Amino acid sequence: MNIVFFIYSKTVNIDNYNIKDIPGTSGRLDVISRCILAVLLRNKYFERYIQIWIFLDRYGTFFLNSKFFDFDFFPKNEILFTDYFVDFLQKLKSNNDLKLNPLNTIRNSTMNFKEALRYFQQLNYNIYILVEQGQDFFEILSNLKEKKSILFIIGSQEDEYIYSKELSTLKIPNISIGNQSYLASSVIRLLKLHLLAL
Repeated sequence: MNIVFFIYSKTVNIDNYNIKDIPGTSGRLDVISRCILAVLLRNKYFERYIQIWIFLDRYGTFFLNSKFFDFDFFPKNEILFTDYFVDFLQKLKSNNDLKLNPLNTIRNSTMNFKEALRYFQQLNYNIYILVEQGQDFFEILSNLKEKKSILFIIGSQEDEYIYSKELSTLKIPNISIGNQSYLASSVIRLLKLHLLAL
């Protein structure tokens, strides 16, 4: 099974980044970092057949797949990963050397969020939006056994784009993993736990 996660952020801003206050000086890049680590890592090795696409208003579109990285050198905790990711974004913008950055193999794309969705639709991915109000994920879990390729858009209560008319025109089904509020990274781990056990 191939699984893709999409996360969109209009708040990430590293102009005043300080490693001592990552949440307050990065526009919550820490949330993005936790999601990336939740997608790519599984105990003592990388996940296979899973990737994550990050859409940052100020910096562009990036996608990460475990096959891009060397597990031994990959930053496996949130603070270290965020610091390297900030370095990556800063040097990418200024065309500086990234050879010593273990994230230098992150790929970028010219596609925006909607274009990337259409791209995966053409690849016959089954696409779902994760929100608190939606069809119960566990009710459709058995149907997912038959799916070879799935894409999840991770949303939040404050995510205006997830609830926008532009996205609603694509008629993507909304699903929920329950009435309880979860961190985005926890949602990813729960989805992986149930899907990879199939």
